[in-house]
Amino acid sequence: MLIQVRDLKKTYVSYERGSSFIDTIASLFKRKTIEVTAVKGLDLDIAKGEIIGFLGPNGAGKSTTIKILTGILHPSSGEVQIMGYTPWKERKKYVMNIGAVFGQKSQLLWDTPPLDAFHMNKAIYDLEEKQFRETLDELVELLDVAEVVRKPTRQLSLGERMKCEFIMAMLHRPSVVFLDEPTIGLDMISKEKVHSFIQEMNRKGVTFLLTTHDLGDIEELASRIVVISHGEKVFDDSMTVLRNFLGAKKIVYIRTDFPSHWKGINGVKVLKQVSANETELELETDQLPLKDFIRMVNERFTVIDMSIDTLPIEQIIKEIYKKK
Repeated sequence: MLIQVRDLKKTYVSYERGSSFIDTIASLFKRKTIEVTAVKGLDLDIAKGEIIGFLGPNGAGKSTTIKILTGILHPSSGEVQIMGYTPWKERKKYVMNIGAVFGQKSQLLWDTPPLDAFHMNKAIYDLEEKQFRETLDELVELLDVAEVVRKPTRQLSLGERMKCEFIMAMLHRPSVVFLDEPTIGLDMISKEKVHSFIQEMNRKGVTFLLTTHDLGDIEELASRIVVISHGEKVFDDSMTVLRNFLGAKKIVYIRTDFPSHWKGINGVKVLKQVSANETELELETDQLPLKDFIRMVNERFTVIDMSIDTLPIEQIIKEIYKKK
């Protein structure tokens, strides 16, 4: 395994202070400590070439875990091995092999062109001129930013800036890249370009750990989903298994020739009655198979139009959080 995490724990210590003047004075001499556990015994294995969607509600422990995996934080206990390195112990050697893109934190220099920042990274990572030039040309072509990289960063759009952030993260050809909200605020065209870039880099063997609240990114990119809640892993499997988490359900929008009545039909739940002839339904296909449902509806009401979709991933994730 490229990444191995065993029984990872991180506990923070904070202090409680009262709101009254007396409590404030008393806290100068003695403060009540409070322990907050951000990560509770997390186990995780990631193979080379995977794209992992790392999900969880705010406060679940995602950011703490990412900071430990990138070597920024020391855990309270547990073991982490990434490419043979313990991130917080061998940080200098370790960071030469990883990259990071944070949607809300820039690596670029505001008043200078991204090209200058790329040359700065060349010096930081001690890259050979030939390797640097080949990689830069490849990345610039993939992201279509040949003209963009010569403009001051402050003049770039958000989409252009994020493309340059990816180049900054990939110039030294890392084996593992951590992505935190990499498409936040991007328009559809920019998102598609970023998605294509990530997929192309993944085909070349780069492993990605993606943290985001944009579940469209997860559906488009991730081969596996890891969900944590309150510092614990509550789901770790493929997108297919995730979609079956709530059972074999489908969302059906149906328009019929005659007024439709759904009361008393097992496996059918009315989500929205648009009109007498138009309905949005939730179909439990393990109770009423889809082919039987279609035949029944056509016999009773005559189908004019029908669309069938899987459950929205947002709904599935919410239910996982609730169950935990």
